[in-house]
Amino acid sequence: MSWLEELLQRSRRLLHVPAHRHLPPRPRVAVVTDSAAALPAEWVAQPDTADWLRIVPMPVMVSGQIYGEGVDDVRAVLSVGLAEGTDIKTSRPSPGLFRRTYAELEGLGFDAIVSVHISAELSGTVEAAGLAAAGVGIPVEVVDTRTVAMCEGFAVIAAVLAAQAGAGVKDVAARARAAAGACDVVFYVPNLEQLRRGGRVGAAAGLLGSLLAIKPLLEVRDGRIVPLERVRTAAKAQARLQQLVLRRIERLEYSPQLAVHYFGNQAEADELARRMSAHVGGPVLVTPVPSVLAAHTGLGVLGVVIGPELPAAS
Repeated sequence: MSWLEELLQRSRRLLHVPAHRHLPPRPRVAVVTDSAAALPAEWVAQPDTADWLRIVPMPVMVSGQIYGEGVDDVRAVLSVGLAEGTDIKTSRPSPGLFRRTYAELEGLGFDAIVSVHISAELSGTVEAAGLAAAGVGIPVEVVDTRTVAMCEGFAVIAAVLAAQAGAGVKDVAARARAAAGACDVVFYVPNLEQLRRGGRVGAAAGLLGSLLAIKPLLEVRDGRIVPLERVRTAAKAQARLQQLVLRRIERLEYSPQLAVHYFGNQAEADELARRMSAHVGGPVLVTPVPSVLAAHTGLGVLGVVIGPELPAAS
């Protein structure tokens, strides 16, 4: 059974309580996140998930045209734009969009909201969510995960499972923070030009990435993207990526959830996931980098997220 199938089964067990069990009323806490979380579409689309979760799209601007992840077909447009060297920018969601999302959930009868987001070091999304929270009639706890992609996604999953189990707003937020803190994300990009243009790495790191065709390996540390190692060829960089991930897994006392990210190179991602699956005792999630992140990493990115254990059902 894949981790995703097990996750869906846990949600169903949490939500569908036998009629003969009389339980006291539990708080209803909704979870909000942004599209940088890279959540698998199969899980998001499940009714048991959709009832508890809202995803606010992050804007991507390609040649002056604004697209929203999950709203428009931004992935195809972005792929062409990256290949052609088109001007590409991203921005945070507006506080107004967050406010409308929170108000909708308040209208549905939720008692509180936990809003789980991309690192504040990489985006102004946390700030926008905080501004919107002040205008809502129910408590909103904003969580800065200090990370991105499925590291953020695993935090969202932990929050949703806790909410489905009837946890209060503080506990749901704590579960999200704990899951994010247990994650690592290591990735390879063919070059650092897109990250440099977007200001996500310093100019010196960009120079090192292009010098002598060096291929950079990076990680997210303390909420920021930082250089990890420099390798001479793409093949060596991908092999080294796997070595670094396996070394980190070996230090863990549990079998983590793994996710592999890519953009424009799914065959490479599938092969990496196949090799990694033997080390975690099951299938590895393979999912594209969200467009708002691919706008900065560029085509050919390959990343691995080392997640926490699958959250226990409460």
